[in-house]
Amino acid sequence: MQTNLALASKTFWVVVADEAAAVIYSQDRRSGPLTPLLTFENADARKHTGELLADKGGRSFDSHGQGRHTLAKEKAGPKRHVAMVFAKDIAELVGRALHDGSCRGYALIAAPRFLGLLRDSLAVATHVEPYLEIDKDVVAKDAKFVEDLLTAG
Repeated sequence: MQTNLALASKTFWVVVADEAAAVIYSQDRRSGPLTPLLTFENADARKHTGELLADKGGRSFDSHGQGRHTLAKEKAGPKRHVAMVFAKDIAELVGRALHDGSCRGYALIAAPRFLGLLRDSLAVATHVEPYLEIDKDVVAKDAKFVEDLLTAG
């Protein structure tokens, strides 16, 4: 029987995130000790909305109709847009790890206000569901706290 070293070295990932930071832990099995693998900061998430708006759309008068309106096409507020970009970055990283075989599967722990964005981005980037999903804001907690949460979840 042949063993594949790439398969033997695969780990499970635990993605812990909110819109301002993310920590990815690895573990050999779905339970057991966590090892910090990567840490991300999203400095833009901590900025005030005014700092994120480099150029607001102008205003114009209608030639006929209701009067003044904005020329900008606002699909999402600036804070939400920054969170969406961060979620996409995390999802792309997890997707690459799943694709190249360094990750066997992942658990997702995210702040409720960020979980939907991250879940949507992961669905597009990975096409793989997390084996566990927890909606808690614990990104600032230590690995032991996250381990206990995984055991309870």
